[in-house]
Amino acid sequence: MSHTELASQHCQPRKGKEHALDAAQIAALLQHLPGWQLSADGKAIVKDFKFADFHRTLGFINAVGFMANHEDHHPDLEAGYGHCHLLWSTHDVGGLSLNDFICAARVEALLAR
Repeated sequence: MSHTELASQHCQPRKGKEHALDAAQIAALLQHLPGWQLSADGKAIVKDFKFADFHRTLGFINAVGFMANHEDHHPDLEAGYGHCHLLWSTHDVGGLSLNDFICAARVEALLAR
């Protein structure tokens, strides 16, 4: 599934271990998301974003927040002057679901505009 195909999808309610992705599925999906990495515990995907200043960082956070609310799937984030660290996971499955990759692809689409 390509980055564009991922970004064109919408999140679905995913509860329970049956919606958790296995290692092979995660590896295949990560190939389509440059710069995204598996977290140390293997239960999230993460990426650091750099910006010229706080204003651009805050604009990025607001755009991600708007998209996340629309998809009803929300990241953990840490931000400061010129940077934002995003972490996607699906707590209801105890790891990663397709929703995490959809949202990461949508973040990449935001930046491509």
